[in-house]
Amino acid sequence: MAGAGRVVADGGSVPDLDAILAGCKRGDDLAWEALVRRYQGRVYSVAFHFLRDREEARDAAQEIFIKIYRGLGSVAGSDRFLPWMLRLARNCCIDRLRRHRARTQATEVPEEEAPPMVAAEPTPEEASLAGARQGLLYRALGRLGEKNREMILLHEIQELKLEEIAELLALPLGTVKSRSHRARLELAAAVRALDPSYGA
Repeated sequence: MAGAGRVVADGGSVPDLDAILAGCKRGDDLAWEALVRRYQGRVYSVAFHFLRDREEARDAAQEIFIKIYRGLGSVAGSDRFLPWMLRLARNCCIDRLRRHRARTQATEVPEEEAPPMVAAEPTPEEASLAGARQGLLYRALGRLGEKNREMILLHEIQELKLEEIAELLALPLGTVKSRSHRARLELAAAVRALDPSYGA
């Protein structure tokens, strides 16, 4: 059994988030590395969806992790970490957009630049189909309005609950539910416009 200061368990099991966060708060470098590895894909995905630029998203992800490191002491527990992290990432990206006096643009994203939507280990056949589907979905996402694109990002890609999104965006739950419904309808329409055979 690993000692109290260890966050990587014997046998290669996935470190527990509570243990990782506790280690980070103690200044454990291994714990911080484990946290970054676990969430770097999600952070980059958020940054990319807001900023729509690969290099800008990478710079933003670095800035976000610095803010995460500095603010970890305010996180009460592991169940609050993901919503807190995504709120921090969102605010950081919005601040960057304001600094550049820009707004997010509904532009199509090159498929090779789009961050992965899933982290599964598919078969070669599944990977081929998933790659085509992912490319289509990201092209469709680029056609959505800013609010609907953010809703798809938070609910469908980052898998936040609607209650967590309501808290993150400071909106009534009913508003979030209706916005999520509209976002899915707009995404479906955008997908069909790009590929009428999709889902047939």
